[in-house]
Amino acid sequence: MAHHVLQNGSDIRGIAIATDELAVNLTPEAVTKIVRGLVHWLCQDEALVQLHQSGKLTIGIGRDSRLSGPSLVAAFTEEAVRLGVQVIDFGLATTPALFMSTQYAEFACHAGVMVTASHLPYYFNGIKIFSQKGGAEHEDIAFILEHDQEIATQSGGSVRTADLLTPYAADLVGKIRQANQGAEAPLKGLHIIVDAGNGAGGFFADKVLQALGADTRGSQFLDPDGTFPNHIPNPDNKEAMASIQKAVLENAADLGIIFDTDVDRAALVTKSGEILNRNNLIAVLSQIILQEHSGTSIVTNSPTSEHLKRFIEELGGKQIRYISGYRNVINKAIETNAAGIDCQLAIETSGHAAFKENYFLDDGTYAAAKILMLLPRLQAEGTSLDDLIAQLKQPVETQEVRFKLEAEDYRALGEQVIADLQAQSIDGFQFNPENEEGVRFDVTDPYGDGWFLLRMSLHEPLLVLQVENDQSGYILPILKRLSAFLAAYPQVNQAKMKEIIGE
Repeated sequence: MAHHVLQNGSDIRGIAIATDELAVNLTPEAVTKIVRGLVHWLCQDEALVQLHQSGKLTIGIGRDSRLSGPSLVAAFTEEAVRLGVQVIDFGLATTPALFMSTQYAEFACHAGVMVTASHLPYYFNGIKIFSQKGGAEHEDIAFILEHDQEIATQSGGSVRTADLLTPYAADLVGKIRQANQGAEAPLKGLHIIVDAGNGAGGFFADKVLQALGADTRGSQFLDPDGTFPNHIPNPDNKEAMASIQKAVLENAADLGIIFDTDVDRAALVTKSGEILNRNNLIAVLSQIILQEHSGTSIVTNSPTSEHLKRFIEELGGKQIRYISGYRNVINKAIETNAAGIDCQLAIETSGHAAFKENYFLDDGTYAAAKILMLLPRLQAEGTSLDDLIAQLKQPVETQEVRFKLEAEDYRALGEQVIADLQAQSIDGFQFNPENEEGVRFDVTDPYGDGWFLLRMSLHEPLLVLQVENDQSGYILPILKRLSAFLAAYPQVNQAKMKEIIGE
């Protein structure tokens, strides 16, 4: 059963470089087994069995800038070639580009494999898998990890190298030109800074922005470096965001774009230094998509503000709040469309955004591209991204608190706490039924005006509390009241909470 240790939702993740505390578990041997599992998974399809037997099964593989990438790709390639697979090694690539390798006729891969651990520290690595239908689901990854039995050696396997980022960038450039009436250089006169955090997104500066006429001076950390010497490549990280904000303001740029390591997430910084992430990014992308598809529905994860809901509804759209996890949000959007309700966008507050028109692919570059399609028009109208989000009311105070669940069956404990809180009747706390994850309350007098959400973390033994208030000074009383409620559960570790409330 030990192999399940490597499963993390719909990805595979593990330790690829030993540290003082951690032993390597994503070993070349583990990768060899993953290749077998992948071939077994693909060969559930009769047509692919035929292709495999005739030596035409094609798998594309790429990696981010992590130090362990090349050795894992080598282990993968060696086993795939032994099994008679045609391997295309794309070298440095991005997660969305690997999916597109299954769609572009010149490669027509039956599977795209990306070696990445997203924003995690340098000693991690992992694998994301795509078929021509889209990203592997949780149950697909479980299947791949379970079905690692030996497959007979088959002759005729081969490996060739190819550049995927150039055609991928050209595809994006074409889409942005098309959205601007075919103008060759629609971004001429715009100064846009990219921060790739030494991940795989550096190509965006020259191959996309410069190709469209933008000035990219002041762009930073474009070179791949798997030690991540400057900051964690993560748009949800405070240091990373402070770094791109500073670059935008110092260079008086019109826009800043920051990517995570494998470029499936992005955040943006406006001219004024305002961060376009979380609720703000959802607001801007909602505005763009509602101009193109009036009345469409937008699926988000649950910790979005009440202000965002009003913002989307005032633009004529509908918001569907669903459980966290980017595959969950995307799958909900796909289901919503299948049920006959138009839904063009699935987006999480972490910045994971997927558009119906782009295969519901989780793609940071595409989200950035949608905003670049809009920028020239705003420029011509004399407005800015700052003006777009000015209409979204911002909470006065926000706070997130995480509680470690120190119980063997931590999920049962967390669910019990959530159920018990839902059953409480506390003056000023109003249960909000429009929520599918944990428990959400609207708060009113004597606790100001806002909301809070208590939910389980997706992958860790944690309860996560998010609080927002539109009046100053009420977060502390809310936290104190919740701390008193949680005191009945000694296995819910309140250390972080006590720090905040000063007990």
